[in-house]
Amino acid sequence: MRLQEQLKAVKTASKELALLTEEKRNQLLKNIARLLIEQKEAILTANQKDIVQAKTLSSAMKERLTLTHEKIESMAKQVEIVIQQKDPLHRELESIQRPNGLRIKKLSIPLGVMAIIYESRPNVTIDVACLCMKSGNACVLKGGKEARCTNQVLVALIHEAMRGIVDERAVMLMDSSSQVLELIQSHEFIDVAVPRGGKGLIEFVVKNATVPVIETGAGICHQYVDKCANLEQAVKVAVNAKASRPSVCNAIETLLVHAKVADVFLKVLKPAMKEANVTLKGDARIAQFIDVEPIQIEDYAIEYNDYILNLKIVDSIEEAIDHIQHYSTGHSETIMTQDETRAQYFIDHIDSACVYVNASTRFSDGGEFGFGLELGISTQKLHARGPLGLQQMTTYRYVIFGDGQIR
Repeated sequence: MRLQEQLKAVKTASKELALLTEEKRNQLLKNIARLLIEQKEAILTANQKDIVQAKTLSSAMKERLTLTHEKIESMAKQVEIVIQQKDPLHRELESIQRPNGLRIKKLSIPLGVMAIIYESRPNVTIDVACLCMKSGNACVLKGGKEARCTNQVLVALIHEAMRGIVDERAVMLMDSSSQVLELIQSHEFIDVAVPRGGKGLIEFVVKNATVPVIETGAGICHQYVDKCANLEQAVKVAVNAKASRPSVCNAIETLLVHAKVADVFLKVLKPAMKEANVTLKGDARIAQFIDVEPIQIEDYAIEYNDYILNLKIVDSIEEAIDHIQHYSTGHSETIMTQDETRAQYFIDHIDSACVYVNASTRFSDGGEFGFGLELGISTQKLHARGPLGLQQMTTYRYVIFGDGQIR
């Protein structure tokens, strides 16, 4: 079947999905949570096929691809959390009473058909489908080729969960990468495209899409250790922000340290990062204090998704902010300082979706913000910014009640 015919079917099914009651949408998710546990072995078998074929992936990317019994159980628990969340649809966001008697209500509604393009992590398939169905949105899923077998099994499971409740075509798995351009230019059928992955994927979608795009994912995140920082705390946060899961977008890629504390801080940071298997890169100024791999200027613009961390010494908070603003992707930045005035200065001058004071950037996550599962971290300013949870996966319309008023 041609892609346009498939997308037409998704659009048609989206109308039915949008009209489902909250009870029926929750039943869909209950079915998915149950089937994840019941079909665990089939999922793991398919995942193992993908792992065997993923010979060229880095260790960090393989970690994102790999599912285990524990991960599947966690996926099911996350679906249960979405079930418990407040219905994002039909909320009255605002009510206006006009002098002429008109009553205007601003009500939340689904976005429609969402095209989600992502890489590697097969759990995203379940996360996104559940978020879309709970929020009344149909979805076209384009996962990475490295997770093809796993995604096929997961979408078959989703379709099984939908039977007897709603048209299964409301969730579509797209296999061919050659059709992505056509997908993101299909105005008639796609309401919004969301790229969730590396820099190359996001740039391709943003530059080529003619449908609206919510830009997510690319994370060149920074930690700045100020001259007024608690250095023990700063080391602890740095290790967590880099090494707890380096393959994700909220891990830091560059650490900036004020010159006045560089000597003491770097000599404590070095063994802590070595223990965490993190390779440190820096220039001659850094090398005065600790041994590091040499850095190139272009390295500051790399999202490693790996156990690699750039280091740079700065002479002022202004220099730190200038560096961040130049290289940041607008995701998450943190300052370590005990000086409230300097912390506020950092907050006021950093233009990223999430700005932290004395905490790890790894908290940039829908679950950690109390949103439940997330579609991604939006790094743009229109529609939504930061973690995209259920409430952010809706739009609104105005419904106006009158009694024969004319203008």
